[in-house]
Amino acid sequence: MEKRLDVIDLFLKLLSAESVTPDDAGLLSYIENYLADFEATWVNEGGVKNLFLTKQFSKGSHLCFAGHVDVVPAGKGWETNPFVPMIDEGYIYARGTQDMKSGVAAFVQAVRDMEQPKGRISLLLTSDEEGDGTYGTQIVLKHLEQINLLPDYCIIAEPTCEERFGDTIKIGRRGSINGYLTLKGKQGHAAYPEKAINPIHDIASILGYIAGHNLDEGDADFAPSKMVITDIRAGMEVTNVTPHELRMMFNVRNSTKTTKESVEAYIAKVFEGLDYELLLQQGSFPFVTNHNSQIVNQLRDAIREVTGVETKLSTAGGTSDGRHIAPYGIEVVEFGVINDRIHAINERTSIQEVENLYKIFVKILERFDY
Repeated sequence: MEKRLDVIDLFLKLLSAESVTPDDAGLLSYIENYLADFEATWVNEGGVKNLFLTKQFSKGSHLCFAGHVDVVPAGKGWETNPFVPMIDEGYIYARGTQDMKSGVAAFVQAVRDMEQPKGRISLLLTSDEEGDGTYGTQIVLKHLEQINLLPDYCIIAEPTCEERFGDTIKIGRRGSINGYLTLKGKQGHAAYPEKAINPIHDIASILGYIAGHNLDEGDADFAPSKMVITDIRAGMEVTNVTPHELRMMFNVRNSTKTTKESVEAYIAKVFEGLDYELLLQQGSFPFVTNHNSQIVNQLRDAIREVTGVETKLSTAGGTSDGRHIAPYGIEVVEFGVINDRIHAINERTSIQEVENLYKIFVKILERFDY
């Protein structure tokens, strides 16, 4: 009972810090002191603080818990102070309860309380996951590669569950491709359309082939890669002048079956004969961890023992720092509390979820001997 209370006390401490990205509000130093018997490495750059804590207990594999202490701005409309955690009917309300101070509290306390650990255990913590992330997890990984200390397995404690705690593990994530297209025209008088080239008219017959279009059929791990138009604008907000050009932005959350090059080829096919410019930016690449990975199976078993829930494997949702970790050949899974209020007003999570998350991580640490 005492350890369960400890994780909630730690959770409340983390929630009380106004660590809006990229400010860690002193939390990384607090965690360093909280795990004082771990070797600490700071990798700070660009105004961002990153902390890597590690300890070798025996020969064997290296398991890393990864997460972020930064949160998005609170916004207006909260019923309580978002940085003064409030407990009501078994829930804790504060910014970062779900995303992701619950996960950080659970794995930090689990690591502190673990008995007879094996292999190497580490924690990778950043204060810039909710922002650009340029100087966050990815620069720590570069440093770890240089000193030959990359982990074999990684658990990211992002909020993953959908309706019931324990129902979802993320074993991968889709990539993200941003598109910026400019369709050229020729400005003219609306009364003389034959003397102009109206890019709005040109794109009208094309929209059905791009808006919501599936670029692949998906597979067992990934939903189809869909083109989602996020912005279209043209003209000068007058009724008698046709526009000189049209600008469109779109996003593709891509599976492993769709690449930036295949998106470019599809656009070229659909816009054939038209004068356009296209810029594509790959924000992140898709990745997936093998369903039968030991870390996946151990996590599913631990969830079942603590909650009785049979967990599904998913790659849905947005991006996470897993996109930086997986390319190093590290087997990555993500698991945390229910995510129904992430980034929302009156964000909350239940005390029971945090306590159960802690118990699951303790079981993982007890069995880690790969």
